Amino acid sequence: MNALLAVVAILGVSASGPLMAGASAPALAIGFWRNALGTLAVAPFAAPRARGELGSLGRSGWRTTVFAGVMLAAHFGTWVTALKMTSVAAATAMVSMQVVFVVVIDRLRGEVAPRAVVAGMGLAVVGVLVITGVDFTLSARALTGDLLALVGGLTAALYLIAGSQVRERVSTGSYTVACYGICALVLAGACLVGQVEMVDFSGRTWLAIIGVTICAQLLGHSVLNHLLAVMSPGLISLLLLLEVPGAALLAGIFLGQTPPVGVYAGLALILAGLVLVVVRRPPPEAALAD
Repeated sequence: MNALLAVVAILGVSASGPLMAGASAPALAIGFWRNALGTLAVAPFAAPRARGELGSLGRSGWRTTVFAGVMLAAHFGTWVTALKMTSVAAATAMVSMQVVFVVVIDRLRGEVAPRAVVAGMGLAVVGVLVITGVDFTLSARALTGDLLALVGGLTAALYLIAGSQVRERVSTGSYTVACYGICALVLAGACLVGQVEMVDFSGRTWLAIIGVTICAQLLGHSVLNHLLAVMSPGLISLLLLLEVPGAALLAGIFLGQTPPVGVYAGLALILAGLVLVVVRRPPPEAALAD
């Protein structure tokens, strides 16, 4: 049963990139609706514990939670934009570099990474250079998309680090409602300031937005959060790396995207490097059980 749930979760997160790339809506609006709808879906189940847990966070805990929500908003703003400027395969591979950014940030905070982790990071960086080099020969737009996806990986890393601190004190449901809600508010404000269209979309685009909420938010990450009770964080991290080839395959089938061979070579290098990083990196401290 757990193996079946893992397959469902990987298919869910893999569908995220192709669905958002195919939605004819601004990146900020897609990010807003994905988080707003995800919050509304989780809130009824989280409500019994959320009020007490979030109320006990205090000023410092809320500052960290708000920071995580803002970083998540920046992640969606940059990554969804990248999906519309470069290939799904390249954007998904770049944003997966969040694992490397987490290790680098931990190193800046005084933690020493094993040599195998450093080697894996180097291999992944070579993969990034290969992909950006290929896209540079295609267009400045594709290269800009690659760089935005990298920023999306960095902001995702900051979101994960801040979130891990909050998760030591509150359950997944409580944290999800708070963080996704803050993220949705930030993205809504950005849409209003930038005069970004938020509702006047075609039926097909609304189906894509609802689809990415169901697939990535609920069947993807929520199921993986459940599996953390029976699988190690390292195994979950490895499963998440399957999103990269999964998204590339789905984009090829449904969007007709066939990036140059060099992109797939860079993707393979990134995956190999990230596997080394995930496998050799010391396990994180346990968060509060749900």
